[in-house]
Amino acid sequence: MTFSRVSVANSFLRPRRFAGRALVLLMIGFSCSLSTHAQDQGAGTSTVVAPQATGEGLQQQVDKLEGEVAELKRMVKELQSNSQAASGAQDPPNAQSASGAPPQSASLSADQSTLSPQDKKSLAFLRDTTINVGLDGYYEYNFNAPIGRVNVLRAYDVLSNSFSLNQADLVIDHPPDVADGRRFGGRLDLQFGQATDTLQGNPLNEPRPDIYRNVFQVYGTYVVPVGRGLNVDFGKWASSLGIEGNYTKDQMNYSRSFWFNFLPFYHMGFRTSYPVNDKVALNYWLINGTNQVEPTNGFKDELFGFTATPRKTISWAMNYYLGQEHPDRVSVTPTSPIPVQPGLSFAPIIPAPNGRLDIFDSYVSWQTTSKLTLALEVDYVIERLWRNSAPGESSAPSHDDGGAAYVKYQLSPKFALAGRTEYLSDRGGLFSGLTQALKETTATFDYNVANGFLMRYEWRRDFSNQPSFLTSTEGVLSKQQTTATVGLVLWWGGKEGAW
Repeated sequence: MTFSRVSVANSFLRPRRFAGRALVLLMIGFSCSLSTHAQDQGAGTSTVVAPQATGEGLQQQVDKLEGEVAELKRMVKELQSNSQAASGAQDPPNAQSASGAPPQSASLSADQSTLSPQDKKSLAFLRDTTINVGLDGYYEYNFNAPIGRVNVLRAYDVLSNSFSLNQADLVIDHPPDVADGRRFGGRLDLQFGQATDTLQGNPLNEPRPDIYRNVFQVYGTYVVPVGRGLNVDFGKWASSLGIEGNYTKDQMNYSRSFWFNFLPFYHMGFRTSYPVNDKVALNYWLINGTNQVEPTNGFKDELFGFTATPRKTISWAMNYYLGQEHPDRVSVTPTSPIPVQPGLSFAPIIPAPNGRLDIFDSYVSWQTTSKLTLALEVDYVIERLWRNSAPGESSAPSHDDGGAAYVKYQLSPKFALAGRTEYLSDRGGLFSGLTQALKETTATFDYNVANGFLMRYEWRRDFSNQPSFLTSTEGVLSKQQTTATVGLVLWWGGKEGAW
């Protein structure tokens, strides 16, 4: 049983109150006893006491007793005041007085009242903003011992027999909160390391990649007060085509699939999302292109899709992407006297290829039990160089199809097992530059050392029906490559859930 300091102080006070009352009663009783004894003594000796003298003596005693009672009352009140003052000074900030109000509330209110309106806004902003840091590194060994220690067709784990920094990340997130009266928000993701070069290392997609290389995401959000709220983002964001994402801590496996490497990494433009109800949301994008902050042509790509959660344990996404990814210009040495920024001197391509890109992407995740998760992704991609056939302009398409299956089992809060298998039919070499059927199987073991500290061990085998993978002999390719990886992932900050 626990006692507050207030109740303990009052318990010490009660005996003093009772002692004072007992003393008063004792004195009154003693005076009455004296009076009775005098009467009894007078009756026994036949001595008659004058009524006037007896009344005067009793009155003097009563006056004296009343004075003493008044003095005792004063002393008791003084003791009560001192005890309450001492109790209030010793109470902790969360202790409550007899009235139920925290004793420190007045001083706290006074402290808060000293803040300026600008200070209050700054504190509210910091309270709703999270600053997060991530570190992702690995050591991987390729049993092919490839020349240059290069793992081909890998997105992030690109080197073997090397301690590698996959990525270092800084994420600043300030989401909107309509319930709190804030309809705007924003996010900034800065990224450094090998993964950065994968995301923005191709000048064919990005005319000036160095300008934006370390800005993985940056966008502002506004919730338009329409119906349930229309979310509108403007800026650059990670693509949601495909089930896998950028941050390793949120994935089932350490390495990324062929499909993650093939599908777009990011987009620049507008995207909107509208929740039709609690189970379905509609999505629409209007963007520059795939992996393009600055476009290579004037065509604006679009995405139409929806996300559904028919049950709390099931999430499903369906996307259709329409684009045109062929450049309508080439970079040239500056020849015009008109000053422009470096890298903005171009010559037009005439006629420019105008073929369309179509991506059909769907994936579903099912939390079957508290420990077992299943996921499936299916994709179909078709691209034409020319929109219509013409002399010298063939519209024969290149297309890729296939998908990936995932399973994860949480053995305990610290240990988990995961597996992935996938198939990618690359007809026309749209992904790898060679017509082939790519397959891979991956097994991953997780050890959560502590909150925000993950060790990930992985074995993976890639194989194909065509020689595609480097070996230790120059000019000799293999139909398979096998790797073993140890990944180290750390993160900290206030952001909860997936990044």
